[in-house]
Parts: sequence; structure tokens; C-alpha cells
Amino acid sequence: MSEDIKMTKLASCAGCGAKVGAGMLVKLLSDLPVRYDERLLVGYDKSDDACVYVVDDDTAIVQTLDFFPPIVDDPRLFGQIAACNALSDVYAMGGEPKLALNIMTISNEMTHEAVQEVLRGGYEKAYEADTIIAGGHTIEDLEPKYGLSVTGFVHPKRVLKNSGAKPGDALILTKPLGVGILTTAAKADLAENSIMQKLYAQMARLNRAARDSMVKYEIHSCTDVTGFSLMGHSYEMAAGSECSIHLQTSEIPYHHEAWEMADMGFVPAGAYRNRDYVEHHVKWDKAVPRPMQDILFDPQTSGGLLIAVAERDAQTLLSELQAQMDGVKIIGYVTELKDQELIIE
Repeated sequence: MSEDIKMTKLASCAGCGAKVGAGMLVKLLSDLPVRYDERLLVGYDKSDDACVYVVDDDTAIVQTLDFFPPIVDDPRLFGQIAACNALSDVYAMGGEPKLALNIMTISNEMTHEAVQEVLRGGYEKAYEADTIIAGGHTIEDLEPKYGLSVTGFVHPKRVLKNSGAKPGDALILTKPLGVGILTTAAKADLAENSIMQKLYAQMARLNRAARDSMVKYEIHSCTDVTGFSLMGHSYEMAAGSECSIHLQTSEIPYHHEAWEMADMGFVPAGAYRNRDYVEHHVKWDKAVPRPMQDILFDPQTSGGLLIAVAERDAQTLLSELQAQMDGVKIIGYVTELKDQELIIE
């Protein structure tokens, strides 16, 4: 692999931080017609992770697409992270991914070898997920981008939406926060290599194991935490469920180096977009410091699952997840709708 390619230098934005803000997305989609089909269980009008279409009594298709500019310099690692991020949407719906198509833009500054390495990384993670990449589409562009269109399957009665949380549920997060802040700091050469290697391994970890564990329990709602941040995705869950979500900052897992970087001002632009979108729906405890707020609004790339699980199953699921991976915690709970959709304690 060529050592001369610095993938992040070829893009103006990184990873899921390049996403159009949630507030702008709502405006862009607001006047578009929605076609009714009784087999379409979840469409784009639901602000969910993927669409779901019923085939028969036992099978529903889960369909998603996700791609973004490089968040790391290594082309192969970029491909792995982008693939994990795209596959995650199917896992968040409780489904199993089976087919995928590459979507890729190539900069003329990329070598032939670098392009192959991006694709190789994507294929490796698809293979790990028991998913077949069956083709795709590639065009030239000023900036490189990569991702997957993924098709998965789920039983129609076992679809997990981001709008089913119930009062009494516990909230489990399966990956620590701080990705956007630390990758922003890394661009300025302020993040230590050991920290970034840990972060890269986290982003390149499939949410498959978390999905396989959670579907054995009473799960009422699930979403993956990506570009809209923990706050943005929690708000969508709370609003869709007509409940209040309480987040306990003392329990939220995050990379502690991100606190220092946030305090120094290394906060990605996407975090400010997320704050603009959500802040009118938040009740803050006055004791929550600004760096923690920035971490909560930080856009994540290939983030963890946010799971609303029945209280009686919460500790058992937590123990099973913690036995398989680091950074899993119960971070809050769900109540009937109170003053605001999000209450940060």
C-alpha cells in the first residue's frame, strides 16, 4: 500500500461529520410526497435507520445506504470503517445484512493501489458480516467517498424501530463517544497515536455481536449513534416514542482524551449543527459542563447501538454485552413525556 496517500487530506469533511444536518434534512424532505404501501413498515418519513418492506408473513427486507469521505488516512481502514457504518443500520433494525453494493467516488489523486485497498477493506468487513458485495457504482469526483447500499432481512414482527421506547426502559450504549472530537484533533496532530489506534479499532468493529445479543431480550427500540450524535439520535427516539429520555452523564462512556480536546475547542462543525437541531428540546442540569455537552453533540462515525430494553432484561443484556466488548454501559432511562424530550442529568 502506498504510504504517500493521506486520505483525510483529500476531503473537506470526515466520516459521518459530513452528513447534512438533521434540521436541514427535515426541511429538505418536508414537501416531498409519501406514497402509501401497506407493506412498507418503515419509510424515510420515519427518521429511522433503514426502510423495511414486508415480503411475506415471515420475511421483511431491510434496505439502507450510507457513504462518506475518509475519516482516516489508511485506505484499507477507511473501507473497513465505512462498511461497518453502513452495515450498522441493518443491525439497528434488528436485521441481518445479506447483500451489498459498493458506492464509491474516486479522486484523481488516489493511486490504483489506494482504490483497491478501500474496496478491500469494505469486502473484509462484509465477509465478516456474512454479507455478499455483489457489485456497485463508481464515479470520479474531487473528493473520495465510499460506502455500501445494504439489503438485509428481518421477521416483520421483530423489526426494531427508533420510535418504540416505553416508560421504564433502560438505555444501553454499546460504544464510547468522542470520535468526531478526536479525529478533529488528529488532523491538527494533537491526538496521540495510541489513542487513535484504539479509536480506529472501535470504528472498525461491527455491531453484529450487539445485535445478536439484544434480539434475545425484550427490546422496544433501537438506533445506531452516528452523525446526529447521541443527543440527535436520542431526541429522535424520544420524539418518535412520545416519551422523555433521561441521560445520566456520570454513566455515559466516552474517550476521556476527548474531554481535553473539546475543552481546547477541537469540536467538529457537525456538533454545532446537532446542537442547533436539538437544543430547544433539552432540559439541562446546570452542573453539566460544556466539554460534556460537546461530547454529547459530537457526530460519531460507526458508533454503537442505543438500545431501549425492558427494565427486567437490562442487567442481563448489559452483562452479556460487557462480556464481549468494552465500553458498554447503561446510560439512562425512559419515562412518560415530561418538560422536554431530553433531560440531561
